[in-house]
Amino acid sequence: MNGVLQEFLDWAYARHTNTLSWYIRPLFVLPLAYFAWRRSWKGIALTIVALLSSMFWFPPPERIDPQVQAFLDMEKELILSIGDLSPLYLLSVLAVVGSLTALCLAFWRRSLGWGLIIINLMALLKVAWSIGEGGDSGRAVLLPAMVGLVLCDLAIIWIARRLHLPISLRRPRGS
Repeated sequence: MNGVLQEFLDWAYARHTNTLSWYIRPLFVLPLAYFAWRRSWKGIALTIVALLSSMFWFPPPERIDPQVQAFLDMEKELILSIGDLSPLYLLSVLAVVGSLTALCLAFWRRSLGWGLIIINLMALLKVAWSIGEGGDSGRAVLLPAMVGLVLCDLAIIWIARRLHLPISLRRPRGS
């Protein structure tokens, strides 16, 4: 691997061990939902760039929880096996892309009910995948994922109530 690229990946990986990024990443669901609702491709694209880069916004932690390190080592190994293109790797990539697409589509079509269902499924599947793939170390994802889930659900429900928007699986009339 190119020396500069390897240096960047090492720099980014050290920052990814800071769990603050784990807590803010689920909150990107909110601007993603907002821009999908507003039907703004530019906003959706910028949110995805911010989401992808957020894993290295924070400085490396002084101390890394061993459970976090073990989980990230498992993720790193999975990412580095991209050349293998195993069915599990391809399924994981498709699940991430598919869930983000489904989330955007739900809000684009103005369905708060489907949007909330997809947000909850994304969080629960992330936790299930993390524990399934990472074993005990996957439990490190549980608290950040659930905090993000609760905050996103509460924010969307609060906004819906403030704006008198129905939380329904049906598309509102006139949208």
